[in-house]
Amino acid sequence: MTAVPRILVVGSGGREHALVRALHESPEHPALFVAPGNPGMESLATRVPIAVSDVPALVNWAKRERPDLVVVGPELPLTLGIADELSATAIPVLGPGKAAARLESSKSFAKMTLERLSLPTAPFRIAHSAEEAQRIMAGANYPLVLKADGLAAGKGVVIARTESEALETVNSWMTEGTLGESGKTVVMEECLDGEETSLLVLTDGERWVLFPPARDHKRALDGDRGPNTGGMGACAPARVPSDQDAIAITKRIVDPLLADFRAAGTPYRGILYLGLMLTARGPMVLEFNARFGDPETQAVLPLVEEGLYPLFLAAARGSLPAERHGTFVEHAGAAVCVVLAARGYPGAPEAGQVIEGLDRPFPHGIRIDYAGVDRIGSRLVTGGGRVLGVTARAETLARAREAAYEAVSWIRFDGMQYRKDIAVQALQSGSTKP
Repeated sequence: MTAVPRILVVGSGGREHALVRALHESPEHPALFVAPGNPGMESLATRVPIAVSDVPALVNWAKRERPDLVVVGPELPLTLGIADELSATAIPVLGPGKAAARLESSKSFAKMTLERLSLPTAPFRIAHSAEEAQRIMAGANYPLVLKADGLAAGKGVVIARTESEALETVNSWMTEGTLGESGKTVVMEECLDGEETSLLVLTDGERWVLFPPARDHKRALDGDRGPNTGGMGACAPARVPSDQDAIAITKRIVDPLLADFRAAGTPYRGILYLGLMLTARGPMVLEFNARFGDPETQAVLPLVEEGLYPLFLAAARGSLPAERHGTFVEHAGAAVCVVLAARGYPGAPEAGQVIEGLDRPFPHGIRIDYAGVDRIGSRLVTGGGRVLGVTARAETLARAREAAYEAVSWIRFDGMQYRKDIAVQALQSGSTKP
């Protein structure tokens, strides 16, 4: 009798809950562990009380327990080198090493890599001091996009409409130090017009497979207004690009990028997230992430119709089947994820509010992914900015959207906020996909 695979998922948010659920549904029905997880995941996985930032403790746990696979959800442990340390102990890990993860941890590194490889991205300048930034801004065209170089938990991008707004941002980041070291270097780039989309690529360092394109909704308020957030909802498949175009874009960008990392001796294995703007001049790379997006993962994974464990393990081992290269994972239908956030998010979210409505039976196709939740006694309460992701899968995007918002209406907590227009743009534009 074949032993049941054992998998550790690192992380505690809605993305990790979606990963745990998808792996649980793999035909192998693996035994799942999540570090540190949250109370909403306890029915699917055993929680391991280790913070994502405590890489030595995570590696020691893995050495002791010898899981068959480690899946890293958030970016922080990747930038701290968890994949390198696990690989050194012969434990398969889905996630790039520290050197390759710089695509996310350093915006300037990502932009310079794109420029060096002649890959499409917005023209940019890099400022290493407030004075240098001010000189660049004095001659810039507006709006101007300002990006903090390092990790900033979704708060490191500002679209400055005027020079005074750009100066205010630079003063906050570079002079006052509101983002710490992450904001000491700033990338300034041309603001692109077009339609955004997210491509999630699973790669073993050479070969890759593609998940259906997704559309994130970053701004806090309806109509793409308000401050940037980590993401208030997502839909998949996105209206654009078409499947054929998505494969072509990925070949154009990912193939030379992977070859570059292989040549440097730091092959990229794991998930490579491409944030794209589809412009009149063609697709342009807005950003890279070195892991699954959040909340795109919550919208994409319910569409997958094949077991993820074999794919993840093959990517981690560098052995994706040659015939799968440049293809999509098997998927069908459409999904919409609506994020329910706490009052005060994305600034200072309130915690401790009792969440009601989760104990009812939800219809088939509805998934509740727990993100910022805690437990007090027998009740779940809010414990972070983004509290829940409510996802509906259906045959069409319109039906998925209707079902998602109906499910949202059954859930309550004091101060609950969410966008009412997730997937509206795709539907109004006349979706070309089911």
